[in-house]
Amino acid sequence: MEKKGYLLLEDGTLYEGVLRGAQKDAAAELVFLTSVVGYMDTLTDPGYEGQIVVQTFPAIGNYGVIPLENASAPRLAGYVVRELCDEPSNFRCQGKLDDYLRDNGVTCLTDVDTRAISRRLRDNGVMKAAILCEKPEDIQAAIASLKVNAAKAFPKGCEEFIPAANEGKYSVALWDFGAKGSLQAELEARGCAVTCVPADATADMIAELQPDGVVITNGAGDPAECVNAVNELRELCHKRIPTMGIGLGHQLLALSQNGGTVKLPYGHRGGNQPVKDLRTGMNYITSQNHGYAVDNDNLPDNATLRFINCNDGTCEGLDYSDMPAFSVQFMPQISGGPLDTRFLFERFIALMGGNKECR
Repeated sequence: MEKKGYLLLEDGTLYEGVLRGAQKDAAAELVFLTSVVGYMDTLTDPGYEGQIVVQTFPAIGNYGVIPLENASAPRLAGYVVRELCDEPSNFRCQGKLDDYLRDNGVTCLTDVDTRAISRRLRDNGVMKAAILCEKPEDIQAAIASLKVNAAKAFPKGCEEFIPAANEGKYSVALWDFGAKGSLQAELEARGCAVTCVPADATADMIAELQPDGVVITNGAGDPAECVNAVNELRELCHKRIPTMGIGLGHQLLALSQNGGTVKLPYGHRGGNQPVKDLRTGMNYITSQNHGYAVDNDNLPDNATLRFINCNDGTCEGLDYSDMPAFSVQFMPQISGGPLDTRFLFERFIALMGGNKECR
């Protein structure tokens, strides 16, 4: 028998649906995702740590559960979809998405108008929300409770140094604030021996590894709250190690060079985000997952705007003039998404002394 569930937004809007998955209360920041495919990639993305994700595409779970190589367990606080498929069809399917969500403790609400929810977030900005097992008798009291108890998004990567699993031409330190496994795989495929470094590492710890290059990864949360990481990154930049920043790493690199960041009204989330390369005039379709951006009006003095978002003109990438570093807001390596910008890995290899042209 179906069990009713409810989605309460902090502006007082209440949606009624059907509980699936873990069927427990969950409160967190509510965001929407515009990807059509790749829901397994979404569920295992560390960048959704502590968030409730609304899928705008109506039918989810059609091909069931297909575990991704190098993927982590789900990190999101809750999942909201229009329709959850109960009869998946795919030769690689290993189970139903409903069972997967339940086994991993993720609450899911279905049979709600996800596009209406997304429009509300688009028009009013992201807000806190709660998936509830019982209809609240006192809406204002429930809103007050969710504001206090909402999970907080924060960077979370590896907890200790993880030595490289293979030998390679280049030694790379992957500064992990919530990296997807596909990022390490892309580096290893290009001859890199990758050592994973925890988010609380110091510049000296990273320098002691004597890496040929450093990659600062994507992650969840507000970059301005990562004060220690920004200070350590500023010190690391003085050592002039070739550096590539991705997602949150892009924002942290800008902050370390006295730039600024801003919170976006509803963020960029999905595998269909268009960006423009201002140097070449080329447009690319990218995968993104972030609620903050580098402030166009407060760029670092030593940085040049390289990529912009075609929809809202926000900063999507920076080139640095006085150090071997560049950064992008989007994820060039995403599995289940566009691969238009993989050339950025070749550029990073070139910074470390590779033979390929630095684009």
